[in-house]
Amino acid sequence: MAMIHLTQRVRVFDPVSSLSLVMLILLCWGLFLSCLTAGVKAAGEVGWSLPPKTTAVVTGGTKGIGKAVVEELAKKGCRVLTCSRNQEDLARVTHEWKEVLGFDVTGVCADVSTRDGLDSFFSEIENWLDHASDGDGASDDNNNDNRRRLDILVNNVGMNIRKPSVEYTKEDTETVWRTNYDSMFDLTMKCYPLLKRQNNNNPGASSSSSSSSVVNIGSVAGVTCMKSGTPYASTKAAMNQLTGNLACEWGLDGIRVNCVAPWYINTELAKQVLKDEAYLKSVVERTPMGRVGEPEEVSGLVAFLCLPVAQYITGQVISVDGGFTRNGYYDSFYR
Repeated sequence: MAMIHLTQRVRVFDPVSSLSLVMLILLCWGLFLSCLTAGVKAAGEVGWSLPPKTTAVVTGGTKGIGKAVVEELAKKGCRVLTCSRNQEDLARVTHEWKEVLGFDVTGVCADVSTRDGLDSFFSEIENWLDHASDGDGASDDNNNDNRRRLDILVNNVGMNIRKPSVEYTKEDTETVWRTNYDSMFDLTMKCYPLLKRQNNNNPGASSSSSSSSVVNIGSVAGVTCMKSGTPYASTKAAMNQLTGNLACEWGLDGIRVNCVAPWYINTELAKQVLKDEAYLKSVVERTPMGRVGEPEEVSGLVAFLCLPVAQYITGQVISVDGGFTRNGYYDSFYR
């Protein structure tokens, strides 16, 4: 009887069946983990990519940092509208963007430092948004005009006149202020109804709904003191303050406002100054990373500030400067 009982127990605990059961459990667990990982990855990719049919306006987008910003946003699938005062430059780069790179970029010849030029460019923005939204249902939020939704505004236009402070004429200072500050301020005010997201007016509520993003291209000259020309530096400092004020005022409208402040970047404009080897040496010695920056290192931050993962970042002035503004007295003696 004991042997019969043992045989029955062996039959109940069949090792082959037990192994099959274990393998089935492991297979199910593996499938669960795969699905979970894929879901997390998909959620992460959504946060690190721009929504389809995102619209962006970038002023001064045919050269230097502005061009890099246009291309960075276009690579991420944005529909981009930009402007330039030079029709020849505009035609050349828009042909490259559309025909060679396949970007959805539209160029408009306009001088936003003038009242007529700014008004003309804003009319082009409205018309472009009308066509951008035709038949595609791009806007899901309730906006003042549901057909005209602007997701990103990058204020990049700027210029400088370098000379000792006592040598500036009234015309000099007005030109710098009109180009660097007034154009940025006036265009941003005009674009407010297009940027506003009305469904964000609920203080204290946690919301994953999209916000629009304004990014101002400033300068470290507005953060610290340097030989950049006092009118230029003052316009950039004013831009920093406006960035914070608008971020606080427009937060509940679903509009985020930030400022990116570059140091010397490897652009055509900067090269005119950095061609002086002694001055270049001085710049590099004061930069902890020991070099000037590249346009893509600025445009990358601009794009990040427009992504869904950056929706809680607003009112910030972020320097892209290789550590220049934090350098203090870390001169070459310490290297």
